[in-house]
Amino acid sequence: MIFRQLFERESSTYTYLIACEKTRKAALIDTVKEELPKYVQLLQELDLTLVYALDTHTHADHITAAGALRDLTDCTTLLGEEANSTCVSHALRDGEKIQVGELTLTAIHTPGHTDDSYTYHLIDGDEQYLFTGDTLLIRGTGRTDFQNGNARDQYDSIFGKLLTLPATTWVYPGHDYKGWTRSTLGEEKAHNPRLQVKDVAAYVELMNNLKLPNPKLMDIAVPANRACGNN
Repeated sequence: MIFRQLFERESSTYTYLIACEKTRKAALIDTVKEELPKYVQLLQELDLTLVYALDTHTHADHITAAGALRDLTDCTTLLGEEANSTCVSHALRDGEKIQVGELTLTAIHTPGHTDDSYTYHLIDGDEQYLFTGDTLLIRGTGRTDFQNGNARDQYDSIFGKLLTLPATTWVYPGHDYKGWTRSTLGEEKAHNPRLQVKDVAAYVELMNNLKLPNPKLMDIAVPANRACGNN
């Protein structure tokens, strides 16, 4: 597998390039429109064909490059069906398989941060990877107070779905604001402060009292992303 973790400083967003070494087919997860030239350059330098541009959810803090990448490369854009986006090439359903050459990503519906949040699960040999978007962060979890977010749903997504996978599974989040790059499920279960709650009621109380300001670009980014970034 060819793998790259890219970082956009303004929104502290991680974008992930995953590619099949044999077929040279590639996918990009959670792109940022301003970084489009970097993606195109990397694809060309590594001799890769982009087949998918995936988003983990409808972002509120940056504009996706999915639509622009589709225009440039004729790739397929993917977003969860709960987003009700009319511009995506295909609306994903829970459990759906995404074939990238000989690699297979499984889409797991993990609502909570937003109602259209998905996590992408990849098994490559003995290693397992989760691209968690804003559902599970390193030593944190995504806020649940807008875009049909729901703390109870997020608790169920994390404890009922993600944490049922092996503790050694790598966690690659959609953002990090402190310089962390990756973690594991076991590490997060043991050390993530928001996962040390005794039950769902305690988690809901915790998340409902964060009182965070809205993202600066929210009023621009959400409608733009519903249009695949082609606003």
